[in-house]
Amino acid sequence: MRRALVVLVLAVLALPVASAETYRISGQATYSDNTPVMLRDVFVECRPGNVECYQYRGASAITDAQGVFLIAIEVDDDEDGTEIYLQLRGENFTHVIDLDTFRNTSEGKMTQNIRLAQDGSGSGFFGGLGCCMVLFALVFMSTLLRTVSGLATPRGRAAFRGQREPDRYDCPVCGESVAQHNLVKHFIFEHDYDPMDAGEAAGMVMRQSWSNDGK
Repeated sequence: MRRALVVLVLAVLALPVASAETYRISGQATYSDNTPVMLRDVFVECRPGNVECYQYRGASAITDAQGVFLIAIEVDDDEDGTEIYLQLRGENFTHVIDLDTFRNTSEGKMTQNIRLAQDGSGSGFFGGLGCCMVLFALVFMSTLLRTVSGLATPRGRAAFRGQREPDRYDCPVCGESVAQHNLVKHFIFEHDYDPMDAGEAAGMVMRQSWSNDGK
């Protein structure tokens, strides 16, 4: 029994050990007008019915600003020659796993560039980004022009420094428009009011104005 167990262990150890290795596919993705496909996911997909490929489905990589991508999958020796799809923006590109060529590459990756049939005019993210940048520039220029035109006047410069135009009230005696802080003084010096009466008259004018604003 012991001898049979030893023979069985040796037989198992003698079996070839399948070891997976990291298989890398890299390239540049471009539109038909040669502009790079930026910040888009490249997915591994399979031809319908190709069950040998299914284990790689879902592997993905995102392109950089130049459209360059790098996908890494784990491949066994018995999966050499398996056909997979590289899918980008709804378009499929065939790639056949070639371990012999991969192992002999000095760069440690298989190169496969992708050229889409569609052009880059429909690139939603960067089209939207461009619109936002244009809108921001228009708003900025409008604000800048309003600020410059405001600073051209004394009132605008005062407002820029945080100085607010004082509230003004019509004098009930002479009808003159008087700044709020000068109202009491106006009653005293222009209409000979007693200081106490001038304060009460100014308060009455302001309360009447506040009451009218609230209606």
